[in-house]
Amino acid sequence: MMMTKTFTILNPSGFHVRPTKTFVQTASTFPCKVNVISKGKKANGKSLLIMLTLGIAANEEVTLETDGEREEQAMEALGQILTQVHE
Repeated sequence: MMMTKTFTILNPSGFHVRPTKTFVQTASTFPCKVNVISKGKKANGKSLLIMLTLGIAANEEVTLETDGEREEQAMEALGQILTQVHE
């Protein structure tokens, strides 16, 4: 059963390279599918280049979808990364 949850990006610089890299590395540790939806575009959460094309800005809402094995743990871990304030 697919899980879907919306998060607000709190990082003042948006979701730039460093947090995106952390997100992708973490997403890749889970066997489930991970998708991020921003401004009507859906991206594979396990691909750094595709994630960076979303251009996620500060205070923007993004929807995270996890589907498959360990989807609950993936949702929790990745949701924390999305809402962290990064350097």
